Amino acid sequence: MKIKFTLPLIFLTTGILLGGCSKSSAKEPAVYDNSGIAMGTVVSQRIYSQGEDKTGEILHLLTQVEQQYLSWRQEDSGIGQINQQAGKAPAAVDGQTMDYLKESLSLAEKSGGAFDPTMGKLTRLWDVESENPRVPDEEEIQRLLKESGFDKIQLNSQDGQNQVKLEKGCSIDLGAVGKGIGCDEAAALLEKDKDAQGAVIAVGGSVLTWGAKPDGTDWKVAIRDPRGEQEDLLGVLTLKGERYVSTSGDYEKYFIQDGKRYHHILDPDAGYPADAGLISVTALGENGLISDGLSTACFVLGLKKGADLLKKYNAEGIFVDQKNQVYVTEGLSDIFSLEASGYIVFPFPS
Repeated sequence: MKIKFTLPLIFLTTGILLGGCSKSSAKEPAVYDNSGIAMGTVVSQRIYSQGEDKTGEILHLLTQVEQQYLSWRQEDSGIGQINQQAGKAPAAVDGQTMDYLKESLSLAEKSGGAFDPTMGKLTRLWDVESENPRVPDEEEIQRLLKESGFDKIQLNSQDGQNQVKLEKGCSIDLGAVGKGIGCDEAAALLEKDKDAQGAVIAVGGSVLTWGAKPDGTDWKVAIRDPRGEQEDLLGVLTLKGERYVSTSGDYEKYFIQDGKRYHHILDPDAGYPADAGLISVTALGENGLISDGLSTACFVLGLKKGADLLKKYNAEGIFVDQKNQVYVTEGLSDIFSLEASGYIVFPFPS
């Protein structure tokens, strides 16, 4: 059995380094570089600012967001409190947790359940990241499928109170949008910093570009070759201003059993790794949560249905199929450059 677990799916061509900072003259902004761990992944940052280094504050913020709102492991987090009340009285939650859930459930509905925030138990059953992953018994999969489904979550906001009712056995896990949420929170912090001029921040496979570089050049975000080595590029996106980029693929976490690849992106209908003909999906949406969720949902849906979902959000995307064909939406055709050999670029189906 072969097990594979890689570092972040998208990495940056902007020269982010490990730790430290360098300052130019007083008239030019300082360049702050930092790499650390938060939200269970590598967080790489480069910030251009006339003021203090905010990279440590952002890293702390991401950890706080996970622990206070998102973590299913922590009983006192927003999600943890909801899960404890499954099958019981509705759980009272804070406004931030409710906002995350509202947007997540909207995406679940628009994607027809291809993105589903109740897949955590099934993901843990497969346990792809462990040292000894295995294909679960069919009986185990079917049992947990009965307990999952975004329709088992009911939200109610009334008179300033937010309540979430969860059916018995069901469990919420926002891991599929957590890295994107991290990018959203980082952007919100930067917006409040009057000294910050530009930044590029990667939270695992989700990337935020914000503001501008001092020299006026564009941001360069590299997308990994899904069938190459970790450092190999599929291509590069050239971006301006605030953009949110997320990639999901079958190469980040997987194992091979009896000659078949089993990856970590599960089809909520089947309970097995999604197999809709794609090996990588990159999505650019209105915010980090949406981009992160879209990359997962589109991977599950496949090319045609995934393209239809992108249209619902006026989002852009780059899909790579099992035949090494790369499909690029019209909005990215002029700013995406293919770097890898063995691939052919096609326009998205209409």
